[in-house]
Amino acid sequence: MILRCTAKMLTLLGVRATALADAPPSGDDWYLNLLWIDRRKCLLLTHADTLFPVFVADVRKADLRPIGPYVVSLVEEHLRSEDLALDTLGRLDPGGVRLAKTASRSILGVTNETAFHARYRIEAMGGIDRSGAVLLNRFLRQTLHNRGGAYVTPLDLVAQRLRFE
Repeated sequence: MILRCTAKMLTLLGVRATALADAPPSGDDWYLNLLWIDRRKCLLLTHADTLFPVFVADVRKADLRPIGPYVVSLVEEHLRSEDLALDTLGRLDPGGVRLAKTASRSILGVTNETAFHARYRIEAMGGIDRSGAVLLNRFLRQTLHNRGGAYVTPLDLVAQRLRFE
């Protein structure tokens, strides 16, 4: 599993550019961004092929060491919450997570748009404590994105992926 981290995320992890994997972009890559909402550290994971988001609030730096088991357990938890098989979005191996630089401005744009929707939804619901992680993630997975000229949700893209496998 390739985890493509933003510069903010790499700084938090204390990872230098020389330690990053040099892997070609793939639809099974995950993008990881660090957000600050209500003065709390939050993570936003986005699957490259399906734009499937995983938002997590109140993350501590200690939770991220080692990063592989933490991220894989988050993805598995959120796949289960949507009644999806654990291998729906590619192979998830906690020991096989490799960090890399971001490789797609398009996916970064979707990630930033998703972060905007998350901030708006959290504010509209009265803050992180009142927003409910399950409902927030469900909302983000039903948000429309322009993908190749068509407006689709991440759950639509997951369904398409399952049909073509």
